Amino acid sequence: MHMLMTVKRGGVFLKVDVKKLLICIAIPLLVGGVSGFLSAGEMEAFEQLKKPALSPPGWLFPVVWTILYTLMGVASYLVLTSGQPKETIKTALTVYGIQLAVNFAWSLLFFNLEAYLAAFIWLLYLWLLILVMIYLFYKILKPAGILMIPYLLWVTFAGYLNLGIYLLNR
Repeated sequence: MHMLMTVKRGGVFLKVDVKKLLICIAIPLLVGGVSGFLSAGEMEAFEQLKKPALSPPGWLFPVVWTILYTLMGVASYLVLTSGQPKETIKTALTVYGIQLAVNFAWSLLFFNLEAYLAAFIWLLYLWLLILVMIYLFYKILKPAGILMIPYLLWVTFAGYLNLGIYLLNR
């Protein structure tokens, strides 16, 4: 049984499948949660590292990631329910899934293995995947692509932090 909610937007009634939306939001939140759990023991070592200027306080990271994972979930829901051809949706959601896996692996490389240079190179790969995902999502439904832009910006900032940590802690 699907819970449908009707939302009025600009004089148009939209049907929102609440169950699908919650599942779409839960997927990236679970990926991030498991990643955070697996690397939680490494935070003490991370706190001891020399960090570049503009490094935010540690408490900010889980807050930002929770917001970003929620935006990812909403964007994936919009793509999933867009009504576009199945192959178009499948391609976009496949890239989405791959970038989620790459995102997950980055945390392990960076925090657990302390492989800062490898993590930076991996982050460049993630950045390219996010760019492709934004393009695919935007082609399907503009708001879905736009919702992913904060993620790209944060990963760009994370790249600066990652490279800075590598250079300062060699």
